[in-house]
Amino acid sequence: MPMTRLPTGLLMIVTALIVAACAPAPPPPEPALPLLPTIEDDEEKDARIEAALEGEGPLTDQQAIDLMYILSDESITVAQRATDRIVAAEDERFIAVYIELMRGDEIVITGFRSPNSRVPPLQALSGQEFGPNWAEWLTWYGGTELAPPPGFLTWKGRLLGRIDSGFRTFIADDRAASEDLRPEEIVWGGVRVDGIPSLDDPAHLLPDEAEYITPDEPVFGLFINGEARAYPLRIMDWHEMSNDTIGGVPIALAYCTLCGSAIAYDRRASDGNTYTFGSSGLLYRSNKLMYDRETNTLWNHLTGEPVLGPLVGTGVEMDIWPVVLTSWAEWLERHPDTLVLNRDTGFSRPYELGAAYAGYFSFEGIWFPVAQRNSILEDKDQIFVLRADESPKAYPLETLRDEQVVNDEVGGVEVVLVAARPEILVDGVSQRSGPATYSAGSEVRAYARDGRSFSLGDDPDTLIDENGDAWQVTDSALVGPDGTELERQSGHLAYWFGFFAFFPTAPVYGFE
Repeated sequence: MPMTRLPTGLLMIVTALIVAACAPAPPPPEPALPLLPTIEDDEEKDARIEAALEGEGPLTDQQAIDLMYILSDESITVAQRATDRIVAAEDERFIAVYIELMRGDEIVITGFRSPNSRVPPLQALSGQEFGPNWAEWLTWYGGTELAPPPGFLTWKGRLLGRIDSGFRTFIADDRAASEDLRPEEIVWGGVRVDGIPSLDDPAHLLPDEAEYITPDEPVFGLFINGEARAYPLRIMDWHEMSNDTIGGVPIALAYCTLCGSAIAYDRRASDGNTYTFGSSGLLYRSNKLMYDRETNTLWNHLTGEPVLGPLVGTGVEMDIWPVVLTSWAEWLERHPDTLVLNRDTGFSRPYELGAAYAGYFSFEGIWFPVAQRNSILEDKDQIFVLRADESPKAYPLETLRDEQVVNDEVGGVEVVLVAARPEILVDGVSQRSGPATYSAGSEVRAYARDGRSFSLGDDPDTLIDENGDAWQVTDSALVGPDGTELERQSGHLAYWFGFFAFFPTAPVYGFE
């Protein structure tokens, strides 16, 4: 029988497979060395330090990891040797490390070292000159594509863990991180974990029992399954989170004072679990990072997505309920049977108007660095964020107040927005800076319009369609003369800078 020849291409493949099968297996990866701070034997630790400091040229990953801990944990003399080695290697990965250390110097968690000491290596590695100004360094860094050394997350978590050990739990390399997250931009917000305590299943009062509240002061209003609930800002400013149940629905009213946004999340997540949330004490681009107490995953308050921890990558989502910023008098008129937060929360706080944040609310600037900015609006211009069909769109609040009724389309959904009442101004007194007048926002509601076109009627709660029929603005739906209901759409207020940092490509009404 004649021999059958294999085609040349197939013969090459078979040969390669045989060679691969006969080749020795690659050696297993070397086990990770223990972190420098965990080594108890002095001689072993000293040898590791010297190994990190020695040599010339590029740093190995293991040297880079050890050098981070030398910079933060060892004596000034040894740390200076580490700096000399890093600068000589021109290792740009350490720009993030020195920025973090500069912040640590400011908040005194690095052994009373001066932020000035971080300037020379930062200038040498970056070519930039911002002096000892941590905020300017981080703002600049946020606009680059630089990356930190390996092991940076665990190192950063241990550094911030000097403030609260809980930060070590949140920030570590063995925790899944969102692709959109730059951990270098996570910053300490000035409080420990739950240092801003959430209100869990808080007590509520009937309107005639709430003697502390004044008619014109701002409240967040929620109406779910026929049940109305009011959350005065004088209380929420101090707590920023309420895990509550309204109309049988477990909700988390997550309020980021720094980005001016209160969002009502349905705590019954898409994975079938019901989560309870707290404030981590950490910020990301001046936006609150909340965490769930079931898995200790950090969530982005503004996007409602997990960003660091076990739930990252699972696809878990939470629905959003509409929330309105209004005055107590207007809310009470709509909902005379509403409940309102009891001022007796179990926490000792001065629940006076503006006591917590009047200085910030009346100040044009922001307190923490954000690189992602856009000048079509001022940083703290207030906007209404409409979340129709999961496609966010920003509406400048001043424009909405001027136009009062806006017929638009968002994410393929025809919508109408109603903002027919005036701005809510607060005369508050900050504990830190004294009296200040500021805007709490405006009352905005949005509905599907199903091909109709609306204009304002004779009062702020009446719309007229193209046929001249009157529709009533309610907190559940836009109700027609024959009882037809047009669904209310989810939305909330925010400062422009906070929204743009996470939705830079989202459309902005009036700028399309």
